[in-house]
Amino acid sequence: MSLPRLSRAEGPGVLRPLSAAGNDGFFAALDQLRLAQLRAVSTTTSSSSSSSSSSSPQQPAFVSTRRLGREEVLRAIEDVAGEVLASIARKQAPSLSFVYRHSWATVRFNKEVGLQMLPELVLREQKFTMQCSMLNLCMTMKVLHMIYNLVQTNQNSTKRDLYYQYPTVFRSQTIVNNIVDNIACLLRVPRDCLHVQSTSKGCVAGNLCYIEEDGTKISCTCSSNGMLVSNNVHGMHNLTTQARFVLVVEKDATFQHLLDDDFCKRFHPCIMVTGKGIPDLNTRLLVRKLWDTFHIPTLALVDADPHGFEIMTIYKYGSLSMSFDAANLTVPTLCWLGVLPSEIERWNIPTTVLLPLSDRDQRKLRGLLGRPFMELHPEWRNELEIMQARAVKAEMQALESVSPGLLSRYYLPNKLQFGGWL
Repeated sequence: MSLPRLSRAEGPGVLRPLSAAGNDGFFAALDQLRLAQLRAVSTTTSSSSSSSSSSSPQQPAFVSTRRLGREEVLRAIEDVAGEVLASIARKQAPSLSFVYRHSWATVRFNKEVGLQMLPELVLREQKFTMQCSMLNLCMTMKVLHMIYNLVQTNQNSTKRDLYYQYPTVFRSQTIVNNIVDNIACLLRVPRDCLHVQSTSKGCVAGNLCYIEEDGTKISCTCSSNGMLVSNNVHGMHNLTTQARFVLVVEKDATFQHLLDDDFCKRFHPCIMVTGKGIPDLNTRLLVRKLWDTFHIPTLALVDADPHGFEIMTIYKYGSLSMSFDAANLTVPTLCWLGVLPSEIERWNIPTTVLLPLSDRDQRKLRGLLGRPFMELHPEWRNELEIMQARAVKAEMQALESVSPGLLSRYYLPNKLQFGGWL
């Protein structure tokens, strides 16, 4: 169903603000979306089971992680260390080979999972032959040793704590972050199996209660500014909600604006999540956990620019660097709610608040149009081509320039009630 068009002559006042309160039919489109998604998931699961039972066992065509117990993780680390020691015993230069996690040559697209890493394609070897490689291998083995101690003693640490144990050795936090992810990829395990956590930056609010691994009871309903996403999403249990949808918001400023405008109360029951820009691992894990637990529609609200679109696709199909763990991080059923480039004109956003696409934006846009998942979404391509042709972008806050409260009282309610998502 097409959404109403506002004209400057009429002004936004002609649209009556919508609310879910006392409106039983408000969630009808969302309920239909949920039923369609559940049927699609059921069909996919059935076809996968049939093909698995009818075909002979074969080597998986992509890298995937699996949860291992502490003893299994310890043995896997010992195997890696043993190979290094065996090379030294043979008087050979010890080395470690990693799949390069930053090349499109290492991934394929699967619409049921997202971007998945292909095995043994592009390897990056670290060994004692050059000074640079020698330092990288030493740092990797040092982090591997610290992880081994954590798993062995059943303790947790953060990546930041690992860095500050030997800051002069590691030189930067980014190096430690990359090494930890390389080790998780090497061992084919989710990062929390290494007992290494990262401090969450994302927030969650709305109709959600759960219990942390240590027994702490959390109610996101009680927070006026949102709760920080748990540092241990895997340890969250007893999740409960009556929410009809999950709204993933790109920016914290918009997230807080919607909370201040009582969005969660006026469109109760719902859950809102923000990753405050590019989402961290814990926020992505949470969004996936909400889908696995409740199977309710997940909708993304992002800026109408290349950066916002890419963030939406990270939640939906994953990122290049974490493609080895895509099955735990993606929500392929996620829908793009807005802001769509085609809506800039429909909602009469003034040209004075639009920004020209920079050269960097244009390069990003061309790269996005070439992503492997674009063939599955011609409607996405159409929106990006509109952005490309007009050479302008709009932030979510630009809707407020049409009329204060437009985003939460007109735009989102109409999109949610009438199914204005892609």
